[in-house]
Amino acid sequence: MRRIAGIVLAVLLIGGVVAAVVAGRDNGDKGTATKTVRGVIGSEKADFFADPDVVKALAAKGFTVRTETSGSWAMEGLDLKGYDFAFPSSQAPADALAAKYTVRQPLPRPFYSPLVVVAHRSAAQVLADNGLATLDKDKDKDRGTLKMAAYLDAAKRNLTWQQLKGADRHGELTGTLYIASTDPETSNSGALYLAAASYVADGGRVAASSADVDRTAPLMHQLISVQGAQQSSSDAPFRDFISGAGNPLVLVYESQVASLLLDKQPVGDLVVLYPDTTATSDHTVVPLTAEGRELGQLLSSDPTLRKLAVRHGFRPQGDTAEFVAATAAHSSYLNQTLTGVRQAPVPTSKVLHDMARRARG
Repeated sequence: MRRIAGIVLAVLLIGGVVAAVVAGRDNGDKGTATKTVRGVIGSEKADFFADPDVVKALAAKGFTVRTETSGSWAMEGLDLKGYDFAFPSSQAPADALAAKYTVRQPLPRPFYSPLVVVAHRSAAQVLADNGLATLDKDKDKDRGTLKMAAYLDAAKRNLTWQQLKGADRHGELTGTLYIASTDPETSNSGALYLAAASYVADGGRVAASSADVDRTAPLMHQLISVQGAQQSSSDAPFRDFISGAGNPLVLVYESQVASLLLDKQPVGDLVVLYPDTTATSDHTVVPLTAEGRELGQLLSSDPTLRKLAVRHGFRPQGDTAEFVAATAAHSSYLNQTLTGVRQAPVPTSKVLHDMARRARG
């Protein structure tokens, strides 16, 4: 009888365990991620994917995401076999990757960020005093507008800081006037800088052929060659700027500034200059597997992940209200609705590659 009772008890225990497991499945237990996906991303999204809250939100939807970083334009030269997605910083390199790997359109574009120029207050004031920028006087002069046509004219004439009135009061403003950008052959922000600059320099025409590139190539080369060695990511130049080192004018993504502000990090004498004509970085997922496409769509639509994207400074596609609400306390630095900012069309991947090669010389 004792043996029989023991067997019955064991059966009941096993049944209870099975029932608990089945109940857990029926209740939709999402505490454990079930899909591990691998991707190559632009470095500006590394902090987003490393954020514990993002990891938790993805796990709740059944995903563990493993990422490696690369320059957006350098992704085209990588062997992405075995990866589930690539996530460059704009649509042009994404379209090139989609063509290379025969990925069906449309590609998910979860969020975006315009290019801006960060300046130390002294530099921003000198630019304003010389007609190269305007400062927003109603917002404590923490932000302003860079006049792209005037700046490109100054670059064409090789103007130095010393030739600008008022610069002599600031010992740090010496040498040739230029905006520090990233390598346009490997980095998205550097390539988009050329796209916007060439658009303005060519009278509002987007480059569509070699002949179009020829017209602005000398100026594009001048913008890049004056900088010397360039980084392949905007992360390091931005960190140098915030620490007080490096060039007084640096091209970065608005998301980098917004993220720092939202994280309540010190920004020193930072002034944000929005070029009156700029290019927008449309962060675009290139799905290489079905799981990669599912992740891209999740990043676009999930309310929690959209909110977390804003926390990292990105603007979710399709709704400016989320970004405006989250950054309300920092409107003195951020042009939340991009008022007065014109978006330059971006050339095709082939034309932009040609432009970058010519600019690098």
